[in-house]
Amino acid sequence: MVLDTGTAAAKADGGALAQSFVQFCVDSGVLRFGEFKTKAGRMSPYFFNAGLFDDGAKLGRLAQFYAKALVDSGIEFDMIFGPAYKGIPLGAAVAIELARMGRNVPFAYNRKEAKDHGEGGTLVGAPLKGRVLIVDDVMSAGTAARESIALIQAAGATPHAVAIALDRQEKATEAGPDGQLRDVDHSAVQYVKNQLGLQVCAIATLADLLQYLNEHTGGELDTHRDRVLAYRQRYGVT
Repeated sequence: MVLDTGTAAAKADGGALAQSFVQFCVDSGVLRFGEFKTKAGRMSPYFFNAGLFDDGAKLGRLAQFYAKALVDSGIEFDMIFGPAYKGIPLGAAVAIELARMGRNVPFAYNRKEAKDHGEGGTLVGAPLKGRVLIVDDVMSAGTAARESIALIQAAGATPHAVAIALDRQEKATEAGPDGQLRDVDHSAVQYVKNQLGLQVCAIATLADLLQYLNEHTGGELDTHRDRVLAYRQRYGVT
């Protein structure tokens, strides 16, 4: 599958798409502000919970954002893979939306536990082959991406790109010799792009969230903006 390569106009559309997506996430309660502990142990002033895209209308709208971002990105791929668990409905919804747009591509996903009956194994759906696009919600440490890459390669296909909803643009953490987690100078997205060699398409980034907060001022939003900005200054990557 080949998607049209983006132009300057497409980049402008991408900015508008990102702002629309942030607004959609706020309206849906998927993006919340407050104090939330991340997997890395940081206290984040915002939380993105893709599990709250929890009805048909929200999931269908989300798929439209993914599909539009992919078209604008110009990324080429032959099929979609949705890693268990959140990636399964996301990947399926994106495949449905792309088919609605006239771009029908195969879809597959994995189970966490292998079946010993029926078709067996951990992979379900279309056979993995060609250039595979992995669809997930966010990327925290790149661990899930590495697991998906291993599955795809073991099946003889090529892990080619990853599509996510939000790029938090913050430093990843890695375990040191003593087993303690330490901040590193790259984000999970940068690791997947630079070390694993995959293209990454994100509907929106932390920079887009800050732009949204800058344009929607007053009351609590001003406090949230200041906290998100301070968080980015402390943990953000360029």
